[in-house]
Amino acid sequence: MTATGGVHTRCLTFTLYLILAAVAVHQSLATMSPPTTAPHKDPGRPERGRYQVTGTNGSVCLLAHMGLQLNITFSSASVNKTVQDVINLKPNVTKTSGSCDAESATLRLSADADKTNLTFVFTLNTTSNKYRVNAISLSAAWPDMKEPFSASNGSLDYLRGTLGYSYMCREEQTLDVVQAFSINTFQLQVQPFGLSGNQFGTAEECQLDEDNMLIAIVVGAALAGLVLIVLVAYLIGRRRSHAGYQTI
Repeated sequence: MTATGGVHTRCLTFTLYLILAAVAVHQSLATMSPPTTAPHKDPGRPERGRYQVTGTNGSVCLLAHMGLQLNITFSSASVNKTVQDVINLKPNVTKTSGSCDAESATLRLSADADKTNLTFVFTLNTTSNKYRVNAISLSAAWPDMKEPFSASNGSLDYLRGTLGYSYMCREEQTLDVVQAFSINTFQLQVQPFGLSGNQFGTAEECQLDEDNMLIAIVVGAALAGLVLIVLVAYLIGRRRSHAGYQTI
């Protein structure tokens, strides 16, 4: 093997190593997501809904655009055992209500003729000007349930944002509420405080989006480096080959 070929091979190997390392990091980040049990069925990706809450002064005080998927474990009447069901919240048949005050904002979503009621409670820390979802609750009375399902958790810390800014997460993320209930969110953007009219403030992106963007940049840079290395090696090899045929 020529010296040029050896350099070319080593550079190619190193670049491929960078790509494989980037993929490995991406897979490691994915495994860090909260674990969920295997779903009873897959309803597909949920439709993105647009929900808003109006305050007492008539202005929008909470705005949310998101696709929601509910994961519920309950006792099934039809099969007489515990199952996990996954349903998508359908925006066109979902009613929105709620309320807002200086330090709290509530979003209530009701579907299936009020047989499914989902509530998010946001709180604002006026010292740090940071908001978060600190409580989520669900009540459901589906036909296959032996008894109505109810779950709530008031000590959560999800969807953290800054007053006057919206929280955005394009990637799918899971909000674990209790062992028997979690929510998958898709293409989420929400802002409970500091809205200007009915428009979102500047978006603060979630860590999942930032991680995926970093992986894309690393992989793109590695591929660009690979192309550059191959091109340089080709030009060097061609130049040496041409020099070998010159007369003395």
